[in-house]
Amino acid sequence: MAMDLLSVHSKLPSTGVSIFSVMSRLAEEHGAINLSQGFPDFDCAPELVDAVARCMHEGHNQYAPMLGILALREALSRKIELLYGRRYDPATEITITSGATEGIFSTLTALVRPGDEVVLLQPAYDSYVPAVKLGGGVPVFVTLRGPDYRVDWDDVRRVVNGRTRVIMVNSPHNPTGMVFDREDLRQLAGVLEHTDAFVVSDEVYEHIVFDGQRHESMSSHPDIADRAVVISSFGKTYHTTGWKIGYCSAPAALSAEVARVHQFVTYAVNGAIQRAYAEFVTREPAAAAVTPFYQAKRDLFLRLIEGSRFRPLPCRGTYFQMVDYSAITRERDSDFALRLIKEHGVAAIPITPFMTEADPGPVLRFCFAKRDDTLERAAERLRKV
Repeated sequence: MAMDLLSVHSKLPSTGVSIFSVMSRLAEEHGAINLSQGFPDFDCAPELVDAVARCMHEGHNQYAPMLGILALREALSRKIELLYGRRYDPATEITITSGATEGIFSTLTALVRPGDEVVLLQPAYDSYVPAVKLGGGVPVFVTLRGPDYRVDWDDVRRVVNGRTRVIMVNSPHNPTGMVFDREDLRQLAGVLEHTDAFVVSDEVYEHIVFDGQRHESMSSHPDIADRAVVISSFGKTYHTTGWKIGYCSAPAALSAEVARVHQFVTYAVNGAIQRAYAEFVTREPAAAAVTPFYQAKRDLFLRLIEGSRFRPLPCRGTYFQMVDYSAITRERDSDFALRLIKEHGVAAIPITPFMTEADPGPVLRFCFAKRDDTLERAAERLRKV
């Protein structure tokens, strides 16, 4: 039957191509320095590449177990217990996924039923809302306000009700760089106390927390962890975003539901890479070098844009720096981001795609996970804007 006789009813009619793809494509088209999409322009450790190659040469090239290579799940179990004090059974409570995004999708698909409400803190990473909607859920937003983007837990209490199925949290927070502290976990536990809601916690930047702070994982708070799926990733920690491997940690009953979906999304992920990660996690579970490495990148970028008309907002974690550009223009963020590429040769991410029915104000996000010379060249151009 010809396509013009068929009617396609989109499940995501208002969703276009991801803003990250759009801005990276525009950066390439205009020869701009890409500080938009969140990936390093430097390589990972050569030893990690060598480990993957060795595992491939050893014949680990067929399907891995659906839940993930046991050695990796065991290494992660030890790591989480060491860092956050909770032991997840590697046999039943950890699932290796095709990136954190697949982990988020599989988790929300497993938990969210038609009509369920999911509380999202916005600005919210752009994969959350589509995953909620595809499960028939209803996104309910709590807006974080600049300049520090702390959570107002009274706002959260106002929207939580008997229909709330999931509260989705993200710390360190993309795009704002906000980081939860122990008081945030105490407040969240209080919100959950009289509900049947689950928590889905996106913690992919767990090792990128600055200025002497520590990452407060949902795994570390028993009252939350008992009803939470904690999602993390190797890409941000090991500078390997293109390898797309993440993991979900949760009590056995929750993990089983995540795995039911995961097996029909990707079934299993690259086994040779999993084995290499297992070696690295076992050797250095705290990934202690990552924090000072990225704090130096943040501090360098901030020094380099001194004297510009961009005003940096607080960045306590992630490898993103938000800036206020109100001293430059009153343009909408998407319009200014486009002009910044075309006229000044630097790509940033506007915040509007992270928002629903709320104005983010005159703010852009820059990624500083770049070589020093990349940051220097970009800052030189930004100082002239």
